[in-house]
Amino acid sequence: MGFLSQIADIWHGGGYIMYIILAGLLFTIAFIIERAVYLRKASVDKDKLIQLLRSQVSNGNIQGAIKACSGNPAPLTRIVQAGLMKFNRSDEEVQAAMDEAALRELPRLQQRTPYLATLSNFSVLAGLLGTIWGMIRAFGAVGGPEEGATELAEGIAIALHSTLFGIFSSTWGLIGFAVLSGKTTRLIDDINEVTVQVVNLVTSHRQQMQQPGGAAPA
Repeated sequence: MGFLSQIADIWHGGGYIMYIILAGLLFTIAFIIERAVYLRKASVDKDKLIQLLRSQVSNGNIQGAIKACSGNPAPLTRIVQAGLMKFNRSDEEVQAAMDEAALRELPRLQQRTPYLATLSNFSVLAGLLGTIWGMIRAFGAVGGPEEGATELAEGIAIALHSTLFGIFSSTWGLIGFAVLSGKTTRLIDDINEVTVQVVNLVTSHRQQMQQPGGAAPA
């Protein structure tokens, strides 16, 4: 109970500004959880995917390669599937199909993550607002009546506690932004790597896939 009591004292000592900072912290946590869940679902083992695609494409089984992508829906597999559907067209059309799919998928990977940086700055500024408000109250109490000592203590408490909570909230936003941005960058790098390999696979095996033994999509 000692720790909870300290938390309660800090909360009450920070004044009304603590509710503003808390709102920013709750949005930060919500965005972190939502982005973490989405990026986890969007992750695909690129090495296994390339190995499977190479096996299917080498055997002229384009339908099997397409089915492998559709059976594991993710931004990467949807982009690759768009290219495979154009396997009997020119290399430029295959790349254009994947580029078009990427224009739909990549913004979904990146959306809302930049909000964490904004919320981090918001928390710091809200804490600074509490600091200024508390210092104004503290300086206003200097030289006043005996009750001024209480007012002085309350002003200092508001300044320090709001600053502490603002920095605490900002730290969560910065950590979340760094981790999620790194994860997003790795996913985008995987997409770029795999799409290049898919174009090379299609180019190398197009003639084989167009033989009667290799089924082609309608």
